[in-house]
Amino acid sequence: MKALTLFSSLALPLLGEACLLPEELLDAVPAPHMVLPRQTGNTGLGVGQGDRFDGGSVVPRGPGSQEHGTDMGLLLNVKEIHSAVRALVDEYGIEYFEAPDKTYDGNPIFGARAGGTPGCASSYHVYFNAAIHARERGSADNIVYFMADLLYANKHNTGLRYGGRTYSNCDVRRALATGIVFTPLANPDGVAWDQETNTCWRKNRNATSAIEGNPASVGVDLNRNFDFLYDYIEKFHPDVGPSLASQNPAAQTFQGLSAFSEAESRAIRWVMDTHPSLGWYMDIHSYTGVLLYAWGSDENQIRKPYMNFMNSTYDNVRGLLPDDPDAGDVYGEYIPSRDWADKVYAAERSKLAMHAATGRYYDAYPAALLYPTSGASDDYAYARHFVDPGLSKIHGYCLEFGFGNSQVRSCPFYPSPQQYHQHLLETASGFMEFLLAASEIGLGPEGTC
Repeated sequence: MKALTLFSSLALPLLGEACLLPEELLDAVPAPHMVLPRQTGNTGLGVGQGDRFDGGSVVPRGPGSQEHGTDMGLLLNVKEIHSAVRALVDEYGIEYFEAPDKTYDGNPIFGARAGGTPGCASSYHVYFNAAIHARERGSADNIVYFMADLLYANKHNTGLRYGGRTYSNCDVRRALATGIVFTPLANPDGVAWDQETNTCWRKNRNATSAIEGNPASVGVDLNRNFDFLYDYIEKFHPDVGPSLASQNPAAQTFQGLSAFSEAESRAIRWVMDTHPSLGWYMDIHSYTGVLLYAWGSDENQIRKPYMNFMNSTYDNVRGLLPDDPDAGDVYGEYIPSRDWADKVYAAERSKLAMHAATGRYYDAYPAALLYPTSGASDDYAYARHFVDPGLSKIHGYCLEFGFGNSQVRSCPFYPSPQQYHQHLLETASGFMEFLLAASEIGLGPEGTC
């Protein structure tokens, strides 16, 4: 049975609300070609000023290692995210890194790795990435505070509590032993701009393709810039909606001038290339309350291996859901049955843990059932080993945390204080369960150092 049959009752109602795409819900925010004004009213939880981690000398703690109900304060600003990672590196002896390329505004894409063997890139198997879309506030915070909790609990031989979900120190050690790589701020330019202007900014800040007189044409949607079915005009059916990708620089889904044209997407590829034993990848987004897994190009199918993203025979038919057999556009993206089962197992465990943390219900299903996409990082992660069998298989996921802030109609991606706290509890529980599930299913190829 195809995935659409299983999930069709879930997929269709989400299409109008998920991430304000497609078409950015014109009654909620200005259209993609318009300039979003600076907001002077309610913008949700505020962004921190200064640097609460004092350049790395103050070590962050997440909610799971502190007294239940601890107020985590304001959203982390860009400087604080970097200082927090530096503090974790200094306190716990984990390894800091920066990608080779800097962003358009000259900022580094940085990260760290923990739980593996220092100096041994092949001992790291799980990769968390966050804030690829600038306006999805709290993405980076979720990763920073979760890693702070995990490292604190490991060092002090304690467990962790996230609302209604608890984990033992044994769970902590098992999770950390998977070997974790994390880049909490994949889009530093865009996040800095969004925090400064409160303009619900999605893209990066690359002005190479900008149209004179149209500030909305600055930037590239980084999650349409990866080399997976990047040539969407040729590869997808022409009737697939605008969420797929766009060649218009003013669109929210502008894909850029070429695959990996952006330093930010190249940095994520570099992390995958540099850690040859990665087996699991999660990209952190908001807001839909769902954990998505590959594929995002079309519905999954297990019976026709030849029907896949590399086969040009199926160009111009991908992406239509549901299929129309009378029009000759029947297509499903091939996935081995064992891989599909593993993805579902990890996703279901994670979503149930998130629900247990706060009582809010999360769902899980293949990404295309939200809406089809071209050039997304989670699809690219999973596609790599099909294109080059010498590369490790990376199970790709996209976590859409939260459910939007209806009090901020101009940008529901900005959480309220209560939502922010719920997000931290939910995502941390989901991350823990994801790591534990990965350790049971299998982490990836064993490397040598």
